[in-house]
Amino acid sequence: MSRNKAESDTLGTSTRLVHLGNDPHSFHGFVNPPIVRGSTVLFPDCATMESRNQKYTYGTRGTPTTDALCEALNALEGAAGTVLVPSGLAAITVPFLAFLSSGDHALIVDSVYGPCRYFCDTMLKRLGIEVEYYDPEIGAGIEALLRPNTRLVHTEAPASNTFEMQDIRAISDAAHRHDCIVTMDNTWATPLYFRPLDFGVDVSIHATTKYPSGHSDIVMGSVSANAAAWPRLLEAQTALGICGAPEDSYLILRGLRSMAVRLDHHQNSALAVAHWLEGIDAVERVLHPGLESFPGHEIWKRDFKGSSGVFSFVLKAATPDQFKPKAHAFLNALSLFGLGYSWGGYESLALHVNLNDRTIRKAPSAGPVIRLQIGLENIEDLKRDLEVGFRAAAAV
Repeated sequence: MSRNKAESDTLGTSTRLVHLGNDPHSFHGFVNPPIVRGSTVLFPDCATMESRNQKYTYGTRGTPTTDALCEALNALEGAAGTVLVPSGLAAITVPFLAFLSSGDHALIVDSVYGPCRYFCDTMLKRLGIEVEYYDPEIGAGIEALLRPNTRLVHTEAPASNTFEMQDIRAISDAAHRHDCIVTMDNTWATPLYFRPLDFGVDVSIHATTKYPSGHSDIVMGSVSANAAAWPRLLEAQTALGICGAPEDSYLILRGLRSMAVRLDHHQNSALAVAHWLEGIDAVERVLHPGLESFPGHEIWKRDFKGSSGVFSFVLKAATPDQFKPKAHAFLNALSLFGLGYSWGGYESLALHVNLNDRTIRKAPSAGPVIRLQIGLENIEDLKRDLEVGFRAAAAV
């Protein structure tokens, strides 16, 4: 199947994922594109070298392997162009550097990915960029925060660790009335369950480390832009010399082939565990936008096509001094859930969330927040493992 046929929106999601980013007849019939490594690219003559009038000019500008992944992501995102970067954090910082200058004002959602906040509070501050954090549930009210020098509004839905939902369309419309660029970290939903550019976002950010990889063995990010934002994003990536590796691109392409199947399993298992947790006495509250009990559920149901395998819950604790001991007792008792950062792989993970950096949307007061990544294990096995954790926490 040709790439153009694979990009048709009339095809099913899994069909598109199987065929995007590859044209076997261009590579002697092999169904996977080859890994093309390289730094030096030769030119046929001086005139071509001077004008750079050929598809590939140097390794940092892409290879057939990285281009194959970019083509696949362009189709999934509905983007004019995509750049690959070495990590999910770089996928955030590159567009920030592309669209912000000294003296500018940026609005960043207060529930943002922690390392993004660190970059804003250190690097952007040092560059003379003023950063202001806003409530994730502000919606159209964000217009009151926009200033004449506001140049960028960064969104993330659902929120890191606490999963508040954002009204992305309302925020985008308000920002665009003031000529602001809107960026969104869409790692949780992936382009399968939410397409930011369809909701007015200019730049869609993704840690392909997570679900596109699916196997916890790659660190990589992607940034996809609409036609208006694409030239400046590409210029910044070129100037910074940041690029994705061909080997990693090949593995991400391989992961895309099964992403719909895996994501469906993650979704169903996570929802089953989340519903089960709502009936556990030791759980104060479950933070999952797919639950009807969650405050942002209606926005999720209106805008998103599904949910992934990551959510949190609040573990009951009588007093704040019990938060850490109960959380640690719970986590240390787990055997199937690994204690680790990241998510999106095949294995289940758990961690005690640190929300001390929040300035507006503070941590819940009823107990510690435990984040779960529900992997591909059997649900009943995971429930039994969690029950062991609850018994250990109760003994504290």
